[in-house]
Amino acid sequence: MTTDRERAAFEAGIKLGALYHQWVGMPVSRETAGMVERAIEKSVSLQPFVTDIAVRLDAKLMDPNPFGYSEIRGAMFSVVMGTKVGEARCRASLAFEGDYPLMKILECD
Repeated sequence: MTTDRERAAFEAGIKLGALYHQWVGMPVSRETAGMVERAIEKSVSLQPFVTDIAVRLDAKLMDPNPFGYSEIRGAMFSVVMGTKVGEARCRASLAFEGDYPLMKILECD
């Protein structure tokens, strides 16, 4: 039997992994980045147990192709989200460290 704390941590991790794999490759430009960030936030916030989410895409990494847009790459993501199961809350993040997208539990109570 898992505790609410363990479930809140699991829910945070599974949602960050899904977010990463769902959105990598989506067309984006510096002009549309804010709208894409909000769309990702609104999409993920619909899922059960998510209490809040903040998504930032690093526009400095958006090098336009000949058609004027980039594709979202994992290195662009900076995400912090909260989950709640029962009375247990977790905060988790997704950010590139070195050459890899690391997902971390920041805190759980």
